[in-house]
Amino acid sequence: QAKPCKLRDERGMYLLVQPTGARLFRMDYRRPGTGKRNTLALGVFPDVSLRQARERRDDARKLIADGIDPATRRQAGRLADAESFEAIAREWHEKHKAKWTPSYAEHLLRRLEVNVFPYIGSRPIAGLLAPDILAVLRRIEARGVIETAHRVHQYIALVFRYAVATGRATADPTPSLRGAIPTVPKVHFASIKEPGKIGQLLRDLDAYAGHPVTRAALQLAPLLFVRPGELRHAEWAEIDFDKAEWRIPAHKMKMRAPHIVPLSTQAVAILRELEPLTGRRQYVFPSLH
Repeated sequence: QAKPCKLRDERGMYLLVQPTGARLFRMDYRRPGTGKRNTLALGVFPDVSLRQARERRDDARKLIADGIDPATRRQAGRLADAESFEAIAREWHEKHKAKWTPSYAEHLLRRLEVNVFPYIGSRPIAGLLAPDILAVLRRIEARGVIETAHRVHQYIALVFRYAVATGRATADPTPSLRGAIPTVPKVHFASIKEPGKIGQLLRDLDAYAGHPVTRAALQLAPLLFVRPGELRHAEWAEIDFDKAEWRIPAHKMKMRAPHIVPLSTQAVAILRELEPLTGRRQYVFPSLH
C-alpha cells in the first residue's frame, strides 16, 4: 500500500502500518491542561506484543486521568536517565579510554560497574552528596580492600569533575571525603639502602651464570629504568641502533603515548651481544620454553 494504514484497537490505541511494512503501536489523546491532540508511541510490533501495548496504553490513560501528560513524563524519565551518575560515568569513560591501554580501560569500568553503579548509578548526579559517596566507599572498605576504595574515590571524583565541566553538576562533593577512608597500609619492597651495595648487585648481575637471554634482561633493567612488563615485551623492530633509541609504541604504554628510551653505550653493547641469539624473533626476550 502507498499510504500508512491505521488498524483501530480500542481506547485510542491503533496499529499504524507503514508502506515499508513497519507496524507501530500508537495512541491518540488530548494533553491535560491544553486539550491539544497528541500521539504517544507504544512500541513496535512484534517486539512489543498487543498485550504489552495495551498495558502501556492503560498506564498512559491513568496518568492522563491524574492530569499528567504521559509524553512529558516519558521525556522527563529519559532526561533523568541521561543525567544519572552511570550515564555520565560511561560517557566520561568513552571520552577518555583512547588514552588508556585496553586492559586498564576495561579494569576501570569494571570497578565502577561492581562497586558504584548498583548503589548510585541510577541517581541524578546533581543530587548526589558527600554522604552518598561515602556510603559507597564504606561498602568497599568493609570488604577489606582499602586500596580499591581509594581508587574508586578517585574515579568518582573524575566523573564529577567531568559532570561539572559539562554542566550536569554544580559541585564536586568528593574533596570533602579526604581522610574519611583509612590510608592504605604501606608495603615496602626489598631494596638496597646502602649505596655501597649497589655495586655488588651490578657485579652479581654480570656474574649470573644462567641463560644468556635472562642475563641480558637483568643487565638492561638498571640501565633502562622501565617497567618489567615493558622490558619483557620489547621487540627488535622497536630498537634503533643508529639513533641508540628504543621506541615503545603508544599501545603498549599505560597513558597511550609513545615513549622513547635512550640507549647508553653499555645498553647497545648488551643488545648487540643478544642479537645473534634472538634477533630473528619478534621479541628481544622471547619465551625460553
